[in-house]
Amino acid sequence: MQVNLISDTVTVPSNGMLRSMVEAKVGDDVFKQDPSINHLEQRVADMFGMQRGMFFPSGTMSNQVAVGLHTNPGDQLICDIHTHIYHYEGGGAAANWGVSCSLVEGNRGRLTATQVKENINIKSFYHTPKTKLVCVENTCNRAGGTFYSFKDLKEIKSVCDNYGLGYHLDGARLWNALVETDDHARDYGKIFDTISLCFSKGLGCPIGSILLLDSNKYQDALRLRTRLGGNMRQSGYLAACANYALDHHIESLKNDHIKAKELVGLLSTLSIVGRVEPAETNIVIFSLVDQCNQSNFVDFLDKKGIQILSLGKGRLRIVTHRDYTDEQHKYFIAVLKSLDSKQI
Repeated sequence: MQVNLISDTVTVPSNGMLRSMVEAKVGDDVFKQDPSINHLEQRVADMFGMQRGMFFPSGTMSNQVAVGLHTNPGDQLICDIHTHIYHYEGGGAAANWGVSCSLVEGNRGRLTATQVKENINIKSFYHTPKTKLVCVENTCNRAGGTFYSFKDLKEIKSVCDNYGLGYHLDGARLWNALVETDDHARDYGKIFDTISLCFSKGLGCPIGSILLLDSNKYQDALRLRTRLGGNMRQSGYLAACANYALDHHIESLKNDHIKAKELVGLLSTLSIVGRVEPAETNIVIFSLVDQCNQSNFVDFLDKKGIQILSLGKGRLRIVTHRDYTDEQHKYFIAVLKSLDSKQI
């Protein structure tokens, strides 16, 4: 049996999603003539109570356009040390926009309003870059799928308003946070200036993200997307996948979370495991005891047909997803229970 748990991006389109692609009505999106794209962009904007949506091939690109909208070269953004914008976007904030990152060590990827305030540079002190933007990631991938309390997000918003800062949400896995809380999409739309959402992770689409923003920023965002090569033509085939996922795949995220929490419970009982982070959504981060060899552990699982990811510095990651079946889950649990520390 093959079990791929390196990411929730390894999923493939369901049969229903494939049918939706075949049946999609499409046009040239560069000329705003693709009805499927137009429908998706307005649909998601309405879900969050925001004015406009813009479809992108990736969440990295939608995040980067958001950074470009809020900043000028030489400016600085504030983010947690674990955020995707800093770690996994190829240095885009610096390379694309000349923006530096003020890194803050929050609580498992989550900033507080106090931390944000403490890291805002004094405007009149010309030796330091101007602080222009606060970026938060919800859920936070590198920190183990953690999500913010909405109260904390509103408190950060108050700081942003008081200091005239932009407020961007990297919500690549916000769908996971929404099914775990009583928060509503429109609540997020009320406090963030821009929101990036992915369809290619928990929702199981092959590609695609969307940036939500105000109408007065739309033309600037379109120019930046063009500059980064993000304009596509008959992209309505991809929009059809996203529309299908919004109709059929959100509720199944709860199953991914249940499986992740079951794996945390089991891993915490194994003698070879040193530390397991609590699973809040679908990501499990853990490490082995010092006397166990991480490479041997990963190789052992690989020989059993199970793939997980090493994050470096002794941290391992498991990500549950919609293509991780109940049968695969039972098999993985059985393999973990069969482990003998001498094998590692």
